[in-house]
Amino acid sequence: MEKDLSHYRKSYERNPLIKEDIPENPMELFKKWFLEADESDGLDEANAMSVSTIGLDGFPKTRVVLLKKITWEGFIFYTNYNSEKGKAIEANPNVCLNLFWHGLERQIIIKGVAEKIAPNLSDGYFESRPDGSKLGALASDQSQEIESREAMDSRLKQLEKKYANKEIPRPEHWGGYMVKPISMEFWQGRPNRMHDRILYALQKDYNWKITRLQP
Repeated sequence: MEKDLSHYRKSYERNPLIKEDIPENPMELFKKWFLEADESDGLDEANAMSVSTIGLDGFPKTRVVLLKKITWEGFIFYTNYNSEKGKAIEANPNVCLNLFWHGLERQIIIKGVAEKIAPNLSDGYFESRPDGSKLGALASDQSQEIESREAMDSRLKQLEKKYANKEIPRPEHWGGYMVKPISMEFWQGRPNRMHDRILYALQKDYNWKITRLQP
């Protein structure tokens, strides 16, 4: 298939991002932008974000996960530790997160270091999940090959019978990662592709250096 997309264009006409008006800590700006995205009409799952890792094959790979908690330290998401992304993080914990809110003409690019959260925190979140999601975490050897969809569904049905009216335990290989940021770039679309880009870079004294980047 060949399709020319060169005529696809959108003019970004919303809010400016003025350096003098932003807070010293990027987490404050993140929370402000996230709240505005979450309350915006027409935006589903404002917490959907891309996670990029460097795989064991040396290639980068990006996939969408759901941001489940925002703290002053960083950003928490949950996954199977034995998955492709889990193995990649184990080998190289340097990751990149990206949240893009098209309707607001905004994106945030976060470089940081991922580390597993405490098991009791993963337990607490796992207990809050619907039973179907809990069983899915048990049924799936994420990223591993399986012969058919039917085999996967059969495994889930077996687990549904096994844990009928019983507490469903969190698998040891399933839990949370916190990504602690070392840089956060806030991108606001502007007319004529003269976009606003403000970069926060963490310094050795744990203060944030704020700079404007050219679009």
